[in-house]
Amino acid sequence: MKKGIIKLLILLIILIIAGFFWFVKNNAQNEIECITEDDCVPADCCHSSACVSLDKKPNCSGILCSMECRPGTLDCGQGNCKCVDGKCGAE
Repeated sequence: MKKGIIKLLILLIILIIAGFFWFVKNNAQNEIECITEDDCVPADCCHSSACVSLDKKPNCSGILCSMECRPGTLDCGQGNCKCVDGKCGAE
């Protein structure tokens, strides 16, 4: 009887620890990246098709981009960065 209770307690402790790590991981993924569109920037220096928060802005110093307006990118006003539900995205 005591062995069964000990095994149950060990299993319960393992489940609690696993649940804690799952909770921490999922809450980190739900981080708020932005509040306004000004908090979002293109994810790449050239021909970006995605957006990221300002703290993840790429360093584009010394990068030269072509003047090409590539389809499916933010080039030439084809799209822009938006803040939707706390996440940066391209529209």
